[in-house]
Amino acid sequence: MNIGSQSETKKISKLLLKHPKDAFQNDAHLQDQWQRLNYPGCPDFDGAMREYSEFLALLEPHVDEIAFLPPAPNTTPDAIYTHDPVIITNRGAILCNMGKDLRQGEPAAVGAFLEELNIPILGAITGSGRLEGGDVVWLDEKTLAVGRGYRTNDEGIRQLKALTVDLIDELIVVPLPHWQGPDDVLHIMSFISPIDEDLAVVYSKLMTVPFREYLLQRSIKLLEVPDDEYETMACNILAVAPRKCMMLAGNPLTRAMLEKEGVTVWEYEGRERSHKGCGGPTCLTRPLLRA
Repeated sequence: MNIGSQSETKKISKLLLKHPKDAFQNDAHLQDQWQRLNYPGCPDFDGAMREYSEFLALLEPHVDEIAFLPPAPNTTPDAIYTHDPVIITNRGAILCNMGKDLRQGEPAAVGAFLEELNIPILGAITGSGRLEGGDVVWLDEKTLAVGRGYRTNDEGIRQLKALTVDLIDELIVVPLPHWQGPDDVLHIMSFISPIDEDLAVVYSKLMTVPFREYLLQRSIKLLEVPDDEYETMACNILAVAPRKCMMLAGNPLTRAMLEKEGVTVWEYEGRERSHKGCGGPTCLTRPLLRA
């Protein structure tokens, strides 16, 4: 089977991306869309293209195969964040149902492309259920943590549990705080990035006490992101393989903590496509196969 990613830290063999030329289209499209999408600023198209070339140059030596989503109607510049519209299991893809209304067209577009790749669709979140990929974290192959917030609701979690009943042993529901309100982006992965099975970067100020205690009980070492670096997305880190990761440049304290733990770190500049769209390296990537 050419799919399987019930992990956040095993080596990425196959990856799904969307290039900014297909998501952002051009400067005029970005000017028309950025405020509707609640971005803090309008990305510069040429700058985003340059940054993405550097991002790919870092990724490509470590990933066997990269598939790029094609342009699709009924999607916005947010489609560059391929992590959110789909969840990958060892038996197929689960299409999400987006909590952000302007992203509603993305799961169908991703599903159609995955079918072209002969990747099976295990199911979809439907009806009143809402679920986004950024709210789903594999703590190990049989354990899912799911954030319950403004982007993911109880019905979405119920449907996810039903679809994965034969694949997992435990699903933990993690209540999320109000934080900056319903129009902001706050997923569970806004405050935890697994780096290895026993190591994670976290921002504990946004965590519930029971979830933090649960992680410690699993003997996961927690590296605490400083307040200033949380604002520059130091907590959004992509594990390309165990203890090998990509993060946004400009977070030296978090990088130093990782390197002290023996982690290899690659940095990329993300002013135009990460900071202005509020999506770091995890958001920009959807692993299809980790092994």
